[in-house]
Amino acid sequence: MSALDQPDSAPIGVETVGMTMKFGAFVALDNVSIQVRPGTFHALLGENGAGKSTLVKCMMGFYHPTSGQLIVGDREVSIDDPRAAHAHGLGMVYQHFTLVPSLTGAENLVINRPDVPAVIDWADERGALADFMATMPFAVPLDVPVSRLSAGEKQKLELLKQLYLGRKFLILDEPTSVLTPAEADELLGMVRQMTVQAGLTVLMITHKFREVTAYADEVSVLRRGRYVGGGKVSDLSHADMAALMIGEKTLSQKAARSGVPGDAVLSLRGVQAVDRSGLKQISLDSLDVRAGEIVGVAGVSGNGQTELMELLAGQRPYQAGAIAVKGQPYDASRTQARAANVRYLPEEPLHNACAPRMSVAQNMAFRDFDEDGQGKPRFWLDTGAMRAKARDLVAAYNVKTTSIDSPIAALSGGNVQRAVLARELTGQVDLLVISNPCFGLDFSAVAEIRARIMAARNSGTAVLLISEDLDEILELSDRVLVMSEGRIAFETPIGAADIGEIGQHMAGHA
Repeated sequence: MSALDQPDSAPIGVETVGMTMKFGAFVALDNVSIQVRPGTFHALLGENGAGKSTLVKCMMGFYHPTSGQLIVGDREVSIDDPRAAHAHGLGMVYQHFTLVPSLTGAENLVINRPDVPAVIDWADERGALADFMATMPFAVPLDVPVSRLSAGEKQKLELLKQLYLGRKFLILDEPTSVLTPAEADELLGMVRQMTVQAGLTVLMITHKFREVTAYADEVSVLRRGRYVGGGKVSDLSHADMAALMIGEKTLSQKAARSGVPGDAVLSLRGVQAVDRSGLKQISLDSLDVRAGEIVGVAGVSGNGQTELMELLAGQRPYQAGAIAVKGQPYDASRTQARAANVRYLPEEPLHNACAPRMSVAQNMAFRDFDEDGQGKPRFWLDTGAMRAKARDLVAAYNVKTTSIDSPIAALSGGNVQRAVLARELTGQVDLLVISNPCFGLDFSAVAEIRARIMAARNSGTAVLLISEDLDEILELSDRVLVMSEGRIAFETPIGAADIGEIGQHMAGHA
């Protein structure tokens, strides 16, 4: 029997009082006091580095705060580790799945119980699980391996696991980041329903204002480790929340969409390749990206988008078909990329487009360190020219670094993105292939990078944008493609795009 069904299942509230967390001289949390009232859906907002993750890790016992108190219910408690947090009814659903893929849903639930017997009577367990599922407002197949579930079903199972284990206060960390819009609305709608009807309290970390407005009762905003405001969601507009998050900073504004798309720059025809698992086929019948156009590729993670990026970057062989740039066969060699002015911004560029231990200046020179100003081979490094160019790009792209001689790995995620984007957008760029360019970045970095992408498009660059963030796709794209099961399952011009229809194709239901 879950805690939600027990006589003492009244919702619990959690409050932090003067919570401070220091790592050496760095203050990650500075006297943060927030109150999550019993039976409410509370949203926690803030840019990257604002202290959101540190705060919830203190609640869950992963960190021990330097000072401050945690109140659960009406008692001050000491949470030494996650087990202690669980004992007080606190649980967390993480951004990335923590399920065992080879086990069934039922097995994933039972093995996480603290009192699981050495020999499991599955007849009894399945009966108890059936009784538990009858109390839930949603169903998930428990008799199939988790690896066969959709992303939405896995996220529901993560939620079910916490409820099955008796948690009455749930922290949700970006719970919809891998879901289709319909799946996201379904999940959050069910969570909202449970806060109203079933004695559950929820604290959700998110960056999506739409979800806050649609489902949360109250919101708290952190900035640079401090609580800077919040209140009832009904009293705050999206602009109000954004202003609290960024303070006095001014967000970069995208230029208006301008120009008419030209000829096709990138063309794929009949491309066949094996996916990362080696078990499924990537099959791309036809894909074109024209000059002065952003083509957005949407899809739930794992449907072939990563393989598409690898094909275009020359990192994955293909067994059939043709890839062409400007009408010429293209296999992504460095020579071809230079000649055709093809540039890349891969996901996680620190690992995929940088030499982490080399300096910012050296990383920014990767495109042309071995050429002189006329494109002729250079046989020695001109370090003075490299440093001068790096200084100009750091200033132009607002890359925050203590020195251009610092290892690029010392930069924050947003500044690595800026540095790589500065390198890739320098000079004539005819084709830009980018994958999840804003994943994990803060509010202001997202605005700046999207503005740069739109400026490249307006200057005539053909842009292929692969992203799991549908809002990003809809904001930037001229045309939207949906990948499902390794194929392009749907295409629509942005003017006719319908989020419900796109979501159906993303989920493979259309």
